[in-house]
This record gives sequence, C-alpha cells and structure tokens, in this order.
Amino acid sequence: MSRKKYTIAVLQLNLNDKPQNNLEKCKQWVRDAAAKKAEVILLPELYSSHYFCQSEEVANFEFAEPRDGVSFQEFSALAKELGVVIIVPFFEKRMPGIYHNSAFTIDTDGSEAGLYRKMHIPDDPHFYEKFYFTPGDIGFKAFETTKGKLGTLICWDQWYPEAARLTALQGAEVLFYPTAIGWHPQEKNEYGENQKGAWMNAMKGHAVSNGVYVAAANRIGLEKYIEGTEGIQFWGSSFIAGPQGEILAQASEDQEEILMAEVDLDLQENVRQNWPFFRDRRIDAYGEITKRALD
Repeated sequence: MSRKKYTIAVLQLNLNDKPQNNLEKCKQWVRDAAAKKAEVILLPELYSSHYFCQSEEVANFEFAEPRDGVSFQEFSALAKELGVVIIVPFFEKRMPGIYHNSAFTIDTDGSEAGLYRKMHIPDDPHFYEKFYFTPGDIGFKAFETTKGKLGTLICWDQWYPEAARLTALQGAEVLFYPTAIGWHPQEKNEYGENQKGAWMNAMKGHAVSNGVYVAAANRIGLEKYIEGTEGIQFWGSSFIAGPQGEILAQASEDQEEILMAEVDLDLQENVRQNWPFFRDRRIDAYGEITKRALD
C-alpha cells in the first residue's frame, strides 16, 4: 500500500502582457489545474511581466513588489480557497536598491511555507539579470507543506548540481524550477537543438543523482519589445521527470499547457534504496568544492 502520493502541476504560459492581466490569467490557470485535481501548482519565472531582463532599464524596477505585495495576497487567498499549494515566482523589492528574483511557496491554508531567492544570477546577451537582481542570501531551501516537502530553485540555478544536491539533502521530494529560457532567434537553427537538449539533460541528471522528482515551468512565445533586436523565443518544453530521469509529462514548444504527474514517495524510496547515491557520497573528500578553482 502506498505511503503517500500527490499530484503536481506545471503551468506553461505566454506572459507577454501587463501585470494585472498576467495576474488574472495565472489565477485562472491555477483554478483550471486545481479542477484537474492538481495539489501543488508551479508558475513560470517572473510570472507578472514580460521578460524585462532583455535590457538594462531603471524603469523596469517598477515591476518589483514587496514580499507581502499583491502577488502574495492574491495567491494566498486563492491557495486557501482551492486547498492547493502554489509556487509563485516574483520580482521582489526587499528595500530601495536591493531586489531579488524570488519565489514563495504558499501552503493550502494561505500561509507562506517559505521564500527562496535565486542564488545564481546570469549576465548573458539579453539575459541581463545582474542589473536587476541581488544574489540570494538565504541559501537553498526545502519547505514543509501539507502536500509534501518541496524544494524551489529558479532558472539559472538549474545548471548547478550543487544547488540541486543541497536542496535534496534537506529532504525535498520535488525540485521545482520556474524558468524563462529560450533561443536568440538568429542562433536557433545552428545551436537550438543542443541548447534545449543540454537544458533537459542537466535537470534530468539532477533527478537521477538525487533520486527526486524535477518539475520545470517555462514560458512560450517570442518576446520582442526592444527596437533593433530579434527578442527571445522562449522554447516552452516544460516537463516533469521522475527520480530516474524518466519524463512523466512534457509540453510543446509553443502552446500554453497544464502538465500533471503523480509524485509517488514509495517509488522514490525504492529508487534510492537500489541506487544509494546518498549513502556512497564521500563527504570526507569534498572540501575543495568550495574553492573557485584548484590551480
């Protein structure tokens, strides 16, 4: 007899509109997922706006909100009404001059189960996040909820096995990755297949090496709002993987979708018993991992 199972959902959406419209849209999609019996629901990264990090503009700080702002208030009420857990990524204004790319996890009673602040901040062409976001300073987190123990990481964190491992070691049953990742249109034909493949392989690897479920929620659509640029074509392909890296659900590259899968903790435990990677870790030999380089 199964000890515990619960259903998770990933929302893949086009978020190329005004904050109020995105808020109302996402609330409706959460309702739709809950109606399909989802118990934990994940939104994409920076859900309330277009991906403004394509440029460095002070005016974009207007998209930021405090930790207890409208996003928390609205989704807190919705989580309590529906009896679901909601993971909400948002642009956090901590204080004047300090902003974070954050996500709060809201429990079924509307309370905040925990806050995560993105630890790894990229600075690539048209992904100019260092202009906006202070790196997270509260570490990697796994949060107890009434549905399960959940870990949240954000987009660029997905390339770092250390982040996945430290979150899993805290007991996270699922690693949730709200994401905004896509192609530069002029590069897609030459590099696109390998770029997207690397993205999926990296996170499937986190699932395997930690024996956890992994869920990624990406955007779709071409977001082109800067004159003289081709914008970013978000590649969708959101997915949920099981603890052996098996794909349980995957979205298209260009359609809005709800992905759902069941988290089976008995299966997870069985996988870890047969592939005991945590048991065989040589924690006595890893001290140098905290160094920048070993030259």
